[in-house]
Amino acid sequence: MLSVEEAIAAILEDVAPLGAERAALGDLVGRVTAEDVIALMTQPPFAASAMDGYAVRFSDMKVGAVLTVIGEAPAGAPFGGNINAGEAVRIFTGGAVPAGADHVIIQEDVEREGAQITINEDQPKPRNIRAAGIDFREGDLLAEKAAPLHEIHGALFAAANIASVSVHRRPKVAVFSNGDELKEPGSTLKPGEIINSNHYALCAMTRNWGAEAVYLGCAADSEDDIRSYFKRGADADIIIPVGGASVGDYDYVKSAFAKEGGEVRFSKVAVRPGKPTWCGRVGDASVIGLPGNPASAIVTAALFVQPLVRRLAGEIWSAPFLKARLTAPLSANGGREAYLRAQEQDGAIAPVANQDSSLLLPFGAANALLRRKINAPALKPGDEVEFVRLR
Repeated sequence: MLSVEEAIAAILEDVAPLGAERAALGDLVGRVTAEDVIALMTQPPFAASAMDGYAVRFSDMKVGAVLTVIGEAPAGAPFGGNINAGEAVRIFTGGAVPAGADHVIIQEDVEREGAQITINEDQPKPRNIRAAGIDFREGDLLAEKAAPLHEIHGALFAAANIASVSVHRRPKVAVFSNGDELKEPGSTLKPGEIINSNHYALCAMTRNWGAEAVYLGCAADSEDDIRSYFKRGADADIIIPVGGASVGDYDYVKSAFAKEGGEVRFSKVAVRPGKPTWCGRVGDASVIGLPGNPASAIVTAALFVQPLVRRLAGEIWSAPFLKARLTAPLSANGGREAYLRAQEQDGAIAPVANQDSSLLLPFGAANALLRRKINAPALKPGDEVEFVRLR
């Protein structure tokens, strides 16, 4: 039985990021760059006015001085001439600053009559001009290779005149449930039947980690039916069967996996909840079998599926553990590494009240999993602990 860290290492063994593809700027969130992203132009490409007013020479800025307005420079229509002493150009926010000007006096600081303006406020220093390249310059590095992309990157790359970006392909994840007792929401349940709910969380979690997730359905408790679901997921990078991984008389997932030519890498992990978690490969797909209990499935997905998805998606990823300080005491832990649903905020963490592995409701309040290593001693408030972020 592997430790959590041994299991993560086994899952990531020989795993490399997926190949690259070009992605449009509207499809970058959650993607990972496959190469450095370099600016194709300087931003702003010219010195631009930051205010509505008049482009002038600062040496002319004396209260009472009168300047002659020789033209306009609205955004997108630069003034073509040069500003000499005693001259001004009417300019608007975003307009290109004409040659010869080193200051924009705001329109409230002048009085205009016809083609002349009179300076009526002291100007202590040159201002209101955004220099060319103040944001970035052509050739600047905007994002390194293996950088996760967020909502602002599309705008940043667009400003650099980049139309598409090389990113790693999103991993394809195929999830299927197993169990004759499982029925989809909206069903009328017979005695002994329960609602099939785990796949909603698992698909959403893997999408948040950068995958394309599809739910294949629920396999019956038979080897033949389970084998058909492995076949349906043959084009996936990761297959996640949920349930049927224990040693009961109706647990057929691993035997069906073997008949499909699958090779098991490990069968159990010293973790609570989630001991029956297993890993292997079938064809070109990695397989991570998760327990059927809701808390067990969600905890083990965060621990073992997350690093695999992120690695395939191109992230530089090893383990998901962060650190925080306890705000409540914890008792000693036993012979399996334990993960407690917890609330973490600003580096402070405490477990939620009910930790039964069959319960989903505690996840509504929890945003983290508090890690308790094997045979860890009792802890007091203020002690440092590790945690895994859920959201």
